[in-house]
Amino acid sequence: MKLTASVVGGIALLFAVVVSQPGERGPQRAGNAGMRGSSLPSQNLKPAVTSQATAPQAAGPQTTAPQTTAFPVAISVNAARKKGELRPIWRFFGADEPNYAYMKDGRKLLAELGQLRPKAIYFRTHNLLTTGDGTPALKWGSTNAYSEDAQGNPVYDWTILDRIFDTYLRRGVKPYVQIGFMPKALSSKPEPYQHHWTPTAKYDEIFTGWAYPPTDYKKWGELVYQWTRHCVERYGRAEVASWYWEVWNESNIGYWRGTPEEFRKLHDYAIDAVRRALPAARVGGPDTAGSGGKFMRDFIEHNLRGTNYANGQAGTPLDFISFHAKGSPKFVDGHVQMGIANQLRGIDEGFQIIASYPELKDKPIIIGESDPDGCAACQGPQLGYRNGTMYSSYTAASFAREHELADKHGVNLEGALTWAFEFEDQPYFAGFRALATRGLDLPVLNVFRMFSRMKGQRLAVESDGAVPLETMMKEGVRTRADVAALASLDKNRLYVLVWHYHDDDVSGPDAAVELRLTNLPLPSGKTRVQQFSIDADHSNSFTAWKKMGSPMNPSPQQYAQLEKAGQLSASRTPEMVQVKDATAVLRLILPRQAVSLLIFEW
Repeated sequence: MKLTASVVGGIALLFAVVVSQPGERGPQRAGNAGMRGSSLPSQNLKPAVTSQATAPQAAGPQTTAPQTTAFPVAISVNAARKKGELRPIWRFFGADEPNYAYMKDGRKLLAELGQLRPKAIYFRTHNLLTTGDGTPALKWGSTNAYSEDAQGNPVYDWTILDRIFDTYLRRGVKPYVQIGFMPKALSSKPEPYQHHWTPTAKYDEIFTGWAYPPTDYKKWGELVYQWTRHCVERYGRAEVASWYWEVWNESNIGYWRGTPEEFRKLHDYAIDAVRRALPAARVGGPDTAGSGGKFMRDFIEHNLRGTNYANGQAGTPLDFISFHAKGSPKFVDGHVQMGIANQLRGIDEGFQIIASYPELKDKPIIIGESDPDGCAACQGPQLGYRNGTMYSSYTAASFAREHELADKHGVNLEGALTWAFEFEDQPYFAGFRALATRGLDLPVLNVFRMFSRMKGQRLAVESDGAVPLETMMKEGVRTRADVAALASLDKNRLYVLVWHYHDDDVSGPDAAVELRLTNLPLPSGKTRVQQFSIDADHSNSFTAWKKMGSPMNPSPQQYAQLEKAGQLSASRTPEMVQVKDATAVLRLILPRQAVSLLIFEW
């Protein structure tokens, strides 16, 4: 490959002279191997503390003979074509295990999330009403909020719940309250109650006594009323009114061992209780697995036109609607192959159902779990993408398509929740779906740091390297790579997030990107540009850890270096770019699985 230097507004850039024809993507090549391929440690890990399972070991990247050819991509951002506010749909997170929040690394990560956009970040968790002493385990947590005395009278204890919510709020994070699961004293089938699931066990083993309907719906409703009232007394009406409240999790599958009708009854009693304690509370649901299909339609019909089980009135308040969408990665030919198509199809189906009800045209929608796979605590070779840049590039590509899908259906997308947090006291880089590992931020967290910097009006973007949305939903990203961008304009700043994604976690050629900004508010002059990147060499604690030899007990000095490597880092010093006729051009090399944020300011 012949490299030539191009000076654009004072920035010296190297780019490839491409020998392939337009539209060709070139052969796969070796290079940047630390970024591509397996995102799991190359050495054997110690058993996970609570699961007694070792992290899966995946093969390295598949490559052909070394190649040095980059392929050209032209991306155009039109600053005059505004598509409405760039809504911060990314600001929702969650996890199965509520008690991790107030543990050492949990507190640290919550503080980092809260800094992304203080008092606008939301956290959803399971097990807020589950019976137990608060000792966490994989896919388990408890608060002991409800028990009964010898005469069957309710005993409420908000100690652990307060500790959880206090931890959120002190760090600028608000609760997305999931009302569940069933306390042991109320469960219609209380034994067995606490599971002891590990990543090697069958998933269904988690569905124990907490998943069953209550023996007494009035006691269930009173529990929710007393909890809500306590929150209002502790945190204030205005604060609690800013939260989201929903009932249960994925009650259309094994998480709910009752019937759909029994769930609607459970939901009615809970929502009625929340609204009695706080009439201004923001309530919704049902956070189904997938779009929910008939279950979702029956839920909507009941909420809009049915008879409320709790109060006999017509309908149930519905301030927002929520469902889940997951990808489906596989392990094929020695590498991970992501399933982004499955996640996008699920979102498409969910939006289609909601859009079919005229009454819900403007109703806020939250994709209550929106992830590349279906189980954060599970392990296996098909999940070997999580530590590295496959996860970060997937996240950039998928969130951008969620905006496109909302446009397609004309729906009000308010949020897409990332079901990933941290797993306390597990080995470094153990392969769970997480944002951080033992206090070290993973590359994917830096995508959210990039999202958090973007503001203003979303702009029209065209890329000849983008995989069209309909193709992506049908086939995924299996042939050519997806090299595309998301852009916004806020007063005198223009933001461009650009990524290089492919479903297959193997090496591939770089993209030689020509980024053209047109119709800028600045007719002529110079614009200052900053570039932040996530790749093998930037914003990547995992590759830094591997370069150290993958220490399982890093020294304090090593740990400090890894902490720094996990932060979002600039890939070049700020430079000036020439603007002529309201147009600016920038060329950059974007490696496979890289994500870059460019901020132009004038």
